[in-house]
Amino acid sequence: MFCDVAIIGAGPAGLCLARALSGHGLSIVLVERQGEQSLAEPAFDGREIALTHASQALLERLGLWQRLPASEVAILRDAQVFNGPSLFALQIRAEQAGAERLGHLVANQALRRAAYAALEDCADVQLLCDSQVRAIRHAPQQVSLELADGSCLRSRLLVAADSRFSETRRLLGIGAQLKDFGKTMLVCRMQHARPHQQVAWEWFGYGQTLALLPLNGNVSSVVLTLPPREIERLQQLDEAAFAGEMERRFDRRLGAMQLLGSRHAYPLVGVYAQRLAGPRCALIGDAAVGMHPVTAHGFNFGLGSVERLSTAVLAAHARGRDIAVAGVLGRYERQHRLATWPLYQATQLLVGLYTDERLPARLLRGAGLRVAQGLVPLRSAIARHLTARAG
Repeated sequence: MFCDVAIIGAGPAGLCLARALSGHGLSIVLVERQGEQSLAEPAFDGREIALTHASQALLERLGLWQRLPASEVAILRDAQVFNGPSLFALQIRAEQAGAERLGHLVANQALRRAAYAALEDCADVQLLCDSQVRAIRHAPQQVSLELADGSCLRSRLLVAADSRFSETRRLLGIGAQLKDFGKTMLVCRMQHARPHQQVAWEWFGYGQTLALLPLNGNVSSVVLTLPPREIERLQQLDEAAFAGEMERRFDRRLGAMQLLGSRHAYPLVGVYAQRLAGPRCALIGDAAVGMHPVTAHGFNFGLGSVERLSTAVLAAHARGRDIAVAGVLGRYERQHRLATWPLYQATQLLVGLYTDERLPARLLRGAGLRVAQGLVPLRSAIARHLTARAG
């Protein structure tokens, strides 16, 4: 089998790239280890995705945003950052950028469902489900993929979109800078007595990190980061005991809390690939950059990679050029690295400071928040970055 573009991984990034490339005379194949039913009706995984204005604009152009039910889209108006037991918070307000909101929150499950549905009318996209790549061989004009069932797929361009623990990246011989934070995130939905006012929280406590993402009604997605054994203990609590524990961890600032649905745990690992492109191959989504969730920017970076790579590929195709030459893929790599590397490094420093329990760090981080609150241009710049329509 031959195609112009082979995308490994039919997660949201891979599906969005296929949709972005569709309709321009290219043949596209998506290779996914899951069954097609799992793509059509993905299970709830606890994760809520914060989308910037630029991400929303791209999803609208791809026809995904229109497929999201209004009940599954929540407004993210403002954000605030707490340190320890202090009631003081660094405020990031949308109005500082002349906007009504910083963005929206959408369940990962809903995004996956919409991305799959958006491919319904794409006759030039073929899905190979229940399949995975066993070996990759390069030739000057193509890449050959040996699949687990023994079949061969040849492609002009190979794109890895199979998570931050990408097997395709490894098969391509591309290393990655991995930062294992030694912690686990527990994510779940909680109902609470007091309103969240559509404001997200990032709370660096002593010995824990809490995030609150405001959903519709008095419901929030809660993200608790702790050592793995402590997360295991919390998962084993019954619902009443768990709710009581979460009330205590939130210092009862939201009043009585109740668990809604299931709890999910994920290892906390940041990833940045050493190369974002190579001979006839490119990395997108978490396979390229897997962010620490503190900035809520992971999927926005993934969508940014989709837009940058599809723009470069389609521009080359429109001019009748080879879509996978070094010049085309090198341009994508430079643009995506410039857009992601500074924030990735800044995030590493931020997390290091705000999870350091030594007294000097505690004093410094409290003072840092107060200084940042007084720097109106800084807070306005952050708000403008989140509300900008152009990625």
